[in-house]
Amino acid sequence: MTIVADRIEINPKVMLGKPVIRGTRITVELVLRKLGEGASEADLLDAYPHLTAADIRAAMKYAADVIAHEELITAGSE
Repeated sequence: MTIVADRIEINPKVMLGKPVIRGTRITVELVLRKLGEGASEADLLDAYPHLTAADIRAAMKYAADVIAHEELITAGSE
């Protein structure tokens, strides 16, 4: 198990190793997808009682950090 941040963990035995909110099976992907679909923080907190506002912020920060360290490799131009 890897603790990526205070609230995010990666464990190959939980949700196939996807990043999750620590101590839950709620994936970072799910949180971001719901927010992208227009769910509010209140909607998420209501739908997932184990989730906190700090968890939602941690999921967004984790995603931003992953994207910030992403490398783009392109094949040769045609």
